[in-house]
Amino acid sequence: MSVDKPGRTSVAGDTMVHVQHVAFFRNVNQGQRGHPSTADLLGAFRRVGVDDAAAFQSNGTVMFTAPDAAAVPQAVRALLAERGIFDDAIEVRPLTFVERIVAEHAAAPDGGRCELTLFDASRRLGDASLVRQEASRRRCAVIDDGPGWAVVRNDHDRQSNGTPSVQAVTGAPATSRGMLTLARLIERFASAE
Repeated sequence: MSVDKPGRTSVAGDTMVHVQHVAFFRNVNQGQRGHPSTADLLGAFRRVGVDDAAAFQSNGTVMFTAPDAAAVPQAVRALLAERGIFDDAIEVRPLTFVERIVAEHAAAPDGGRCELTLFDASRRLGDASLVRQEASRRRCAVIDDGPGWAVVRNDHDRQSNGTPSVQAVTGAPATSRGMLTLARLIERFASAE
């Protein structure tokens, strides 16, 4: 088996198309002391059989394809935890999901102040009044949400209040990426079909 480009795997001359996924590592700043490096992250993906993993920026965002994308982050996390360099949440979503969110929110006049916050996909934000109250207290607003995700608009540029707001409401770990960062991710990887 060989990887032609992200999303396409050749098997004996045939091409199987796997869905591209994005792994969002929580609290990772690659290359900083106490954080896994890009080589650590990509090496863990390779060790679990994902040869086409590609890092995006240095914030723990990795693009990959796999027949069983749900199993990949668990295996990657276990390998990194075994080495003592990462043992936190990894949220994985299909690239098509990220594309839809960016298409709906990035071009808005305040799109640059928006971020996608991800958390356990089996959870929802819950009580709307509590969500509004917590977000307002943290200088932001939840403008869209679904199971395991929320789009948060910050009151001011260069703020990122989605993660603490969502964590306070759900009691679960969360991770966020800015809408403009996600637009660059799509620009880089969406054409890899």
